[in-house]
Amino acid sequence: MTNVPVRALLLAGGYGTRLRPLTDTLPKCLVPILGRPLLDYWLTLLFESGVERILVNTHYLPDQVRSFCTSSRWSDRIDLVHEETILGTAGTVRENRSYFNSKGPVLLAHADNLSAFDPDTFYSAHQHRPAGCDGTVMTFTTDSPQSCGILEVNSAGIIAAVHEKVENPPGNLANGAVFLVETSVLDWVASHPEATDFCRDVVPHPDLTWFTFHNDTYHRDIGTLDALRQAEQEYELEHL
Repeated sequence: MTNVPVRALLLAGGYGTRLRPLTDTLPKCLVPILGRPLLDYWLTLLFESGVERILVNTHYLPDQVRSFCTSSRWSDRIDLVHEETILGTAGTVRENRSYFNSKGPVLLAHADNLSAFDPDTFYSAHQHRPAGCDGTVMTFTTDSPQSCGILEVNSAGIIAAVHEKVENPPGNLANGAVFLVETSVLDWVASHPEATDFCRDVVPHPDLTWFTFHNDTYHRDIGTLDALRQAEQEYELEHL
């Protein structure tokens, strides 16, 4: 996203309960992948692509996240916001609506995924989205569709249906929980306090229309110890 004044929100307040006992003493966003904290992959990817500032929310073990961010080489471009009571992903967007009064789209990402993609290509896809689309959802091909939000997409690349973690999903094209959104999405979230989860309550809502960008490089939810081990093996073989 070179020379594009985009701000980003990295959602990093979750507990990572399925990664216990690792996350008994470590926040999920700081779980190491090949010895490097997951959050550092995101900060480096986004800042090196031209994102101006990144907001990181904290809740679980916040002192560790704060310490990591303040000692980061990117510290002067990271803003932190603490949630005493976790707000949910849409709640965090709503609570921090005023942070995103910058020009250009806003990037939102769940920082508990390991993802490799070209932000410039993602941004270009968003800029050339069909008329009427409020935002762009990153998709990926999953090997565990029952645990993901599965998307049906029409021939124009627009989401036609969302199947959020159902037993028999119609395919394996999954929501990667990385979004480029316009002001219309931020304003919609701000005016709908009943929406708490971005993937469950915002993306499927009929008021909003979403384009898609397929990540065919690498994307995996680091949700379990098995997924963490698999990600380390895959990433080391394919991307280092």
